[in-house]
Amino acid sequence: MRLLKALVTAAAVLGGSAATAQQMPVVVELFTSQGCSACPPADAFMQDLAKEPGVLALALHVDYWDYIGWKDQFAQPQFTARQKAYARAAGQRSVYTPQMIVDGQDHVVGTHIADVVRLLRSHAERPRNLALSVARQGGDLQIELRPTGPLSGAMAVQLVRYRPDAVVDIARGENAGKRVHYVNIVSDWTLLSEWDGRAPLAISQPISGDLPAAVIVQSITAKGPGRIEAAALLP
Repeated sequence: MRLLKALVTAAAVLGGSAATAQQMPVVVELFTSQGCSACPPADAFMQDLAKEPGVLALALHVDYWDYIGWKDQFAQPQFTARQKAYARAAGQRSVYTPQMIVDGQDHVVGTHIADVVRLLRSHAERPRNLALSVARQGGDLQIELRPTGPLSGAMAVQLVRYRPDAVVDIARGENAGKRVHYVNIVSDWTLLSEWDGRAPLAISQPISGDLPAAVIVQSITAKGPGRIEAAALLP
């Protein structure tokens, strides 16, 4: 059975909620590794999530599995640091793979499809208190943010670039002999600005290359990254 069948109900809800949520996708971050034997099913699930119009699915490859015999060529220390920051913010002592973080707020095992669907539905229906628009003008990315309701605390405006897909033949480690298809592989996650949400903000950022891009606006808490308030794909 294709994993996409598990998303039929969620797809209807996401589609019906798009207008009330200002057409903003729900962001799903998958922390994964080519060296993790439990990860391929979650990586396959990501292929279906990435096709959903109401979802921005992003794969962040971590490096703490590299020691067991296979170095993940997509892994970056900053993605491991991001996952650990999420754990600290949630009061958790350890990290694991495959883990999904939904809209910066809810933590779930990446293979627990029913739980992910439930969280997608919940976040698709929640109100958004800011308007976000992104556009490319020449070699620059133009970003505009405007509060539409009450916002509290600092927020991070972040630019994410990602590779749409790749197929990897894994020769060693726990997944030795497997060919795994990866999608929406994050290559760069950059902080552009901090914003207090009190007044509109306009950012002009140089952008180059053909990789897809997304802008993510996320609350900053004293303990670490918080709820994702808005997200938009670069057209």
